[in-house]
Amino acid sequence: MAQAALGAAGLHFDELNKLRVLEPEVAAQTAQLREQCRAFVDKTAEFQNIVDSLIELVDQLAKAVESEKMKAIGARNLLKSIAKQREAQEQQLQALIAEKKMQLERYRIEYETLCKIEADQNEFIDQFIFQK
Repeated sequence: MAQAALGAAGLHFDELNKLRVLEPEVAAQTAQLREQCRAFVDKTAEFQNIVDSLIELVDQLAKAVESEKMKAIGARNLLKSIAKQREAQEQQLQALIAEKKMQLERYRIEYETLCKIEADQNEFIDQFIFQK
């Protein structure tokens, strides 16, 4: 009867016979909710840590990818410049070959001319020797 009068006034006794404002069931539900909230906050914090580490890992990978991309661009540019250098060198060598061919033709003509002059001189010498 005393408990009914206290219950009507919003006061209750718990299992340890302590006077409480909340009903024992509501207090138990509140304690259970508090524990669930703590667990949720802990899981949220753990999730945040995982997300932070994932973001850090993705950032590191992005930096590595960017570094490799720059290396690839540098290598491609180097290959292009090497190809251009080879083309220029090939053109220089082609020009040198053409120049050497022209020089060879001049030397051939000069040789033929000198051979003709030698033959004329030998003929002249032979005629001079026979006249004496």
